[in-house]
Amino acid sequence: MEREIDLQEVSDGRLYTSADMVKLGCNDCSGCSECCRVVEDTIILDPYDISQLCQALETDFQGLLAGGRIELSVVEGVILPHLKLKEGRGGCTFLDDAGRCMIHDYRPGFCRMFPMGRIYENGDFRYFLQVRECPYPNKTKVKLKKWLGIPELARYERFVKDWHFFLKDTERKLAEAENEEIPKKINLFLLQQFFQKPYGDAFYEAFYERLSEAGAVL
Repeated sequence: MEREIDLQEVSDGRLYTSADMVKLGCNDCSGCSECCRVVEDTIILDPYDISQLCQALETDFQGLLAGGRIELSVVEGVILPHLKLKEGRGGCTFLDDAGRCMIHDYRPGFCRMFPMGRIYENGDFRYFLQVRECPYPNKTKVKLKKWLGIPELARYERFVKDWHFFLKDTERKLAEAENEEIPKKINLFLLQQFFQKPYGDAFYEAFYERLSEAGAVL
C-alpha cells in the first residue's frame, strides 16, 4: 500500500539497494510476531504473491478467496487482493498459535522486506529502513538480498517496478474515465488477467505476456 510519508521522520535517512548491508537482523524474530498482529488490511498482494500463495496452499485464486485467506479492496480506484485478518483482530490469518508464519517460504513481498519500505521515483525504486516499525533491540547488519530471500531477485525487482508503474498508469486512466462503467470493466479485466488465471512454473514469462496484452487493451 502506497503512503505519503516524510522519510526524515520514519527512516534512518538512507536509501538502499538489495546489495547493501542494513541493520535488520533480529535472530529470526526470537518468537516475536508483533508485526504480523498489527497489519490490519495493509498487506496488498501483487500477482507474484498470489502465485506463491497458490503454490503453497495448492489452490487457485478463487480458492484463496473462498478459504478466507484473502479479501478484495479498492486501492486508488483499482481492486486488489490483500491478506485477510483473523476474526477479532487476531493478526494475519497465516499466523499460527505459536506466533509463527505458516507460509514463511511463500510469504508476500511486503512481509519479506519488513521493516524495509520502497520509495519509487524516476521510473525505479529503492528501499528505506522504517526505524520505528520493529521493536527488536540491538539488530545486526544483514545483506538486504539475503533478508528478502527471493530467488532470481533481479527479475523479481524488475517485476515489482513494472507492476507498480503499470498500476499508477491504470489509476490515472480510471480517474479520467468519463463513463462510470469503464472502471468496472477495467477492474474485472485486471482481476482476470493478473490474478484469476494461474501462472504455472514460469511466472515472469506469463506475467510479461499478460502485461503486454493489458497494455494493448488499456
